[in-house]
Parts: sequence; C-alpha cells; structure tokens
Amino acid sequence: MALVPFAQRKITVVGDEGLFGNISVLEHLEAFRKRIVRALLAIAVGALVGFVLIDRIVAFVLGPTRRALPVGARLIYTQPGEAFGLYVQIALIAGVVFAMPFIMYQLWRLIAPLVPPSARRFAIPFVGFTTVGFVAGAAFTHYIAFPYMMAFFATFNTPDLIFMPRLEDVFDLYTKMVLGMAVVFQMPTVVFFLSKMGLITARFLWRSFRYAFLLIFVAAAVITPTGDMVTQTIFAAPMVALYLLSIAIAWVFGRVTPIQDDADVDT
Repeated sequence: MALVPFAQRKITVVGDEGLFGNISVLEHLEAFRKRIVRALLAIAVGALVGFVLIDRIVAFVLGPTRRALPVGARLIYTQPGEAFGLYVQIALIAGVVFAMPFIMYQLWRLIAPLVPPSARRFAIPFVGFTTVGFVAGAAFTHYIAFPYMMAFFATFNTPDLIFMPRLEDVFDLYTKMVLGMAVVFQMPTVVFFLSKMGLITARFLWRSFRYAFLLIFVAAAVITPTGDMVTQTIFAAPMVALYLLSIAIAWVFGRVTPIQDDADVDT
C-alpha cells in the first residue's frame, strides 16, 4: 500500500491524455515547486542587481514625492530602521521587476496544461504582453497618478500646516498603487487570450459596457487609498480606456465564428 493514497493516481479529466497529461498529482506538485523555486531564484538575482543600483532606484521611486513637496518640506522617517527597511523593500521589488519576463514564462509553463493545445503557441506573446502590461501600469502610476495625488495632498500645506510626509507611509501608498495598476493593465492580455479561445467576443464586451462601467468605478472606490472623487477618477479612467481597448482587441483577434450564446441572442 502506498503511503500517500493519491501518489500514483493519474489525472484524466479532459481529452485523451487528461487535463495535465499522463502524470500523477505528486508529479504535478513537483513541477509546481520547481517553477516557484526558479522564479524565486530569478527574483534573488534581480534583487542583487537592485542592491547595486539602490541609490538610483530610490531616487527614482521618491522623485514624484520630492517634486510635489512644498518649498522647505521634506520626507522624514521616525523609526531607526525605517530607511534601511525601505532600501531592502525597494531592492526586492526591483528584483521582481527585473525578473518579470522570466516569472511570467514560469507562470505560463505552469498553466500551459490548462490551455487548449491550439493556444499553447502563444507562450511568447503571453510573456511579452503581461510584462508590457506590468510596466505600463507601473509607469502610469509613477508618472501620472501618483504625482497628481501627492500634488493634491500638498495643496493643503499652509503656514500653520506643514506637509512633511513619513517615508514609510509614502512608499506603502506608492507600492499599493503600482501593484493595483499593474494588475489592471493586464486586462487587454486577458481579453486577448479569452477571445482567441472563443470564450468572449467584442459584441459581448460592448453590450456589457454599462455594467462594466459601473463595476469599474466600484472597484476604483475600493482600491483607492483616499475617498475623494478626483483620486477615484484617476484610477477609473485608465480602466475604462483599457476596457475599450479590450473590445477592439477582441474584435481584431477574436474568432471569426461567434460563440453560441451570441448566436442565440441574435435569433
């Protein structure tokens, strides 16, 4: 009797060879472990590069905040290890950014068994599109959304109120906005692959636009770090633009034959 009852069990769910092929559950878990380890090693190498360039990277990350500060104001830190911890976090994040193409490739290899065989040739587009989406979302935050927010907060600086933001608070806000927008900018990539597989169509996305518009502003209200409408609009505007871009992507790259649901609606 095997010590692990399902160690030799084969996964045969879809197709002749099953969803994951003719492999056991433990073999699939071992492949998952290898992908995770390789991604972590790539991040570690990227973090080492980040430590080498740490001064330039920190200056780049804090640049929008410094430019938004009123004359005489500056960033402060109140804990002994706060600045050091910031440098470590920035180096780790830089490691993720540098290793992003390799991480996305490992993710693709992990989910490839779940993808129909006809779509597995899109490995390189998947890596490229997800990396570009991540960089585009981070760039939008760094050059547009975050500077505008910090400039808005700085307008409350008066002779009686001095705007001197805490280093950790600024970086936490910056990180959340970067990660949030990096995820949002993956929308065209997701739509591209779903449309190639025939799961959604441009017609379906266009008919759902009013519902998507409402959900976008609800999502913006949830992920917005502040409660003002201006900041929510800054988050919601690129989502709406990306949704419209996704409709165009589904129209250009989607299957010629519409899915059955659309055919039923037309009739």
